[in-house]
Amino acid sequence: MHVVIRRTLWSRGVRAFADGYVSILLPIYLLELGFGAWEVGVIATTTLLGSGALTLAVGLQAHRFRYRTVLVGAAFLMAGSGFAFASVTDFWPLLAIAFVGTLNPSSGGVSVFLPMEHSVISSVVGDSERTAVFARYSLIGSLVAALGALFAGVPQFLSATVDVSTKAALQAMFVLYGVCGVGAALIYARLPRDLAATREHAARPLQSSRRMVYKLAALFSIDSFAGGLILDSMLVLWLYDRFQLSTALAGTIFFWTGVLSSISYLVAVRIARRIGLVNTMVFTHLPSSLFLILVPFMPTLGWAIALLLARSALSQMDVPTRTSYVMAIVPPAERPAAASITSVPRSFAAALGPVLAGSLLSVSGFGWPLVAAGTLKIMYDLLLLYTCRGVRPPEET
Repeated sequence: MHVVIRRTLWSRGVRAFADGYVSILLPIYLLELGFGAWEVGVIATTTLLGSGALTLAVGLQAHRFRYRTVLVGAAFLMAGSGFAFASVTDFWPLLAIAFVGTLNPSSGGVSVFLPMEHSVISSVVGDSERTAVFARYSLIGSLVAALGALFAGVPQFLSATVDVSTKAALQAMFVLYGVCGVGAALIYARLPRDLAATREHAARPLQSSRRMVYKLAALFSIDSFAGGLILDSMLVLWLYDRFQLSTALAGTIFFWTGVLSSISYLVAVRIARRIGLVNTMVFTHLPSSLFLILVPFMPTLGWAIALLLARSALSQMDVPTRTSYVMAIVPPAERPAAASITSVPRSFAAALGPVLAGSLLSVSGFGWPLVAAGTLKIMYDLLLLYTCRGVRPPEET
């Protein structure tokens, strides 16, 4: 394996572990501080708005800096986010930290790191390997995030077995998040200094691919808005309210959903080789959205978990295929800009979801955010199939 890919995968794993437990503990920590569902939704929304603004700034200026410099800087910002969140308990300071930091309520689904890492990987692999490498990248992120979700049960264990308050145990987890940021920075610092020179041309803003990239960004925004309604943090909040779910059980559920998602990445590569990247995205996503719509109608926690697990086995197959598709249809020099521009609207769109979901959950415990999310995702799938029908990646022509 190319040394650049190996180090990128290592850093992805470190960040995914931290994001995996923070996405679960974030709402629980905020509830422990005395905030309600609306405040949790506002802070989750703010984290996504901040991530979008930062990703946009990086994407527009990526051609001026080395990949390594941007990634190391982002990792130190991650470290500062964790340390600051552990030491602040008032709403407005937490809101400010959420905006400028990297705390992620979606297990890493929206992050300033992803566009840069996608560009790094695309710069050192060929067309025939690209989807498989992105599947491995997604596999590691999902599997390690699943382990992180299991780790979310540590505060409950500590408060039950050691003389430490729940609040202190939760704050310690945010300190660990900061330590993970330092670890990621050390890994990024070992990337080749002249990494940009491995690309076919110097990076530049969008030119020939602008029209298609903007179309994809708009479509991805629909999917991300729907995803924002059911971010891990908001889903935990709903399960906690509807079924009185414990932190440890929530971590276990998200561990297994992560494992199933991880397996699906590898399956997605095989399916894509047979039916193509876009068809794989659409025809695996549709049934997963139907499962999501059905979850609130389940009478018991067991049935709800079963549908969530079934959804997880299908819903993430579009992640490596979507990334591979975007990187395939744009010129190499435009990949950093394309990666950021297709990510930024997704981040902003997803940011609208948590506050809306929090408002809905504050007035009804039924689970309307899940129904709305599934319906929007089905609409996205059909529009994506129509829009991309005539644009095929090199390996499919």
